[in-house]
Amino acid sequence: MTSLSVKTRSPGRVIRPPGKGGALSESLATRLNKPASFPRTNAFRIASSTIGIGGHRQPRPAGAQPFEPTELRGRIEEIWIANESMSVTQSEKAARFRALHDAPGVFVIPNPWDIGSARILSGLGFQALATSSAASASARGRRDGGLTRDEALAHARLIVDATDLPTSADLEKGFGDAPEVVAETIRLAAAAGLVGCTIEDATGNQESPLYDVRLAVERIAAAAQAAHALPFPFILTARAHGFLYSAPSLDDTISRLQAFEQAGADVLFAPGLPDLAAVSAVCAAVSKPVNFMAGIKGKSFSVSELAAAGVRRISLATSLYRAAMTGLLDAASEVKDKGQFGFLERCVITAELNKLMRI
Repeated sequence: MTSLSVKTRSPGRVIRPPGKGGALSESLATRLNKPASFPRTNAFRIASSTIGIGGHRQPRPAGAQPFEPTELRGRIEEIWIANESMSVTQSEKAARFRALHDAPGVFVIPNPWDIGSARILSGLGFQALATSSAASASARGRRDGGLTRDEALAHARLIVDATDLPTSADLEKGFGDAPEVVAETIRLAAAAGLVGCTIEDATGNQESPLYDVRLAVERIAAAAQAAHALPFPFILTARAHGFLYSAPSLDDTISRLQAFEQAGADVLFAPGLPDLAAVSAVCAAVSKPVNFMAGIKGKSFSVSELAAAGVRRISLATSLYRAAMTGLLDAASEVKDKGQFGFLERCVITAELNKLMRI
């Protein structure tokens, strides 16, 4: 009996049958529910009953004949094309992410909330992705902050595996108050395939919304130590959240960002800055790259304006998710309230979405 051997390589997790000239994703081997070496005839029989284009499970109709080996091979090759990104290593992604921050000018890092949105953003030509804690939680029917660390990292892993782009994650306050907990979150983030993350100084307690400066700095220092001990460049972004609460102080925000820079943060971030003057002041006060969050009405500025202010990276928070949900609400309301389908005239067709997602 001929065996089909598959060999994995980490972290790309691509399995390559000898002599095929192509590759199968590890998820395909999982779908086949077989060990790394199994009879070729069984592989074809199992695959022909379950596999669809792009690796999606599409059960064959009852009574349908199994695929012939040549037909199945073609379908496997299409699956390989759809999963080509898995051959890019985490170290390669990390180097690309570092280079984006080191290059002159500004880049936009959009925030997908699921596999489809990640692939569409990749198809549009963005160079890196980042999760949004609020969008990630909303995608699972939760409020911002409603995911556990395991849930947040599992969701981040979906985004990581969706494309070959470097991916960072919004990991909120690090899922704990103590510096050692934050450090462990960094290590787990790297294990999930991420090449960067953000850690904020917000406590989650409305009565005392920000950590004391000393503890906030200790938390970033612990995160930086864990990040810089990794065998690849992991970009740690430190967030100062003062402008998201009452009585914000630009001086206090800048002081915190400067302390976070000294503690080892690679990127600095103060969401909610009220105007371009404040943005410029923050950028001038630190030497590390500054991230600006677009997404707040009246406090979002153009790419060219932010670049002129000294910003190096622009994230979009929940704005794309909210834009997508706005389209859903408008279309569904038109159907429910007016009995009309005018939204269809404005819709992108499925084939165009598939092309962007390369499926």
